[in-house]
Amino acid sequence: MSRWKGLPDSLDHRVVRLVVQLRRLKDHSGLSLASLAAGTSYSKSSWERYLNGKKLPPREAVQELARVCGGDATRLLALHEVALQVWQAERAEPDVPAVPQPEPTAVPEPAVPEPVAGVVAAAAAAPAVAAPATGRRIPLGPLVLGALAVLVVAGVTLLTTRTWQDGAAAGRGGDSLPAGGTPTAAPAFTHRLGETFECRVRRRAGVLSAGRSSTDTALLGSGATGWDVVEAQCLLRHQGCDPGAVDGIVGGKTTRAVKRLQARAGLPTDGIIGPDTWKVLRR
Repeated sequence: MSRWKGLPDSLDHRVVRLVVQLRRLKDHSGLSLASLAAGTSYSKSSWERYLNGKKLPPREAVQELARVCGGDATRLLALHEVALQVWQAERAEPDVPAVPQPEPTAVPEPAVPEPVAGVVAAAAAAPAVAAPATGRRIPLGPLVLGALAVLVVAGVTLLTTRTWQDGAAAGRGGDSLPAGGTPTAAPAFTHRLGETFECRVRRRAGVLSAGRSSTDTALLGSGATGWDVVEAQCLLRHQGCDPGAVDGIVGGKTTRAVKRLQARAGLPTDGIIGPDTWKVLRR
């Protein structure tokens, strides 16, 4: 049995899972790295990089390793598909320039338009007007200033009320469903601690749907998150396989529920939701 070096701490757990399975298959076969190179299209140095987490092996390398070592190619390729998505996403991030996050902005004080400011200044300097009946001179400036003050207060009140209403509407928009049960928009998935989602499973166009995602090809392994996961958890519950809390995260309980469904349908019980498992969930 080979004594492997520890994998880099920076590797995602889904990539680690694939590499560990490849190592176990190689060790179980008793083949050396030189033997792998002789039996496949990849060099000894390439296999050293693949099996030590320095580089993700291509799909063809995984297929050849399964062939040479007598492993389950279907399961390894499913793990590779999940690991590839993570690997590409992590390495795409440094190429994207960081966008500075804007500082939280407070509601600005309503500025007095220049014409109004001119009126205020003119009013302050305006001469007093004589009252026709008594001959008393009434200062014009304070009257105009009082009227403008009332208008400014009313404007601030209206602006504050509108801002509060817009904020409340934005807070409601994430998970609301209309009477038909279909989301009116597809907001970005954000998980909040303890948050769960309601399931309304219906049959549409001959297939079951919870209205969270229409996918039937997404690969969902342990640790996956998103609306596809919410959809799968709702359908698992509808199929009588309890996934635990419908929180949009594939955890241990959801994985066990997937395995129960796969076993019942005669599929490989790998706990990974792929095209074949989606077919069972939606029928």
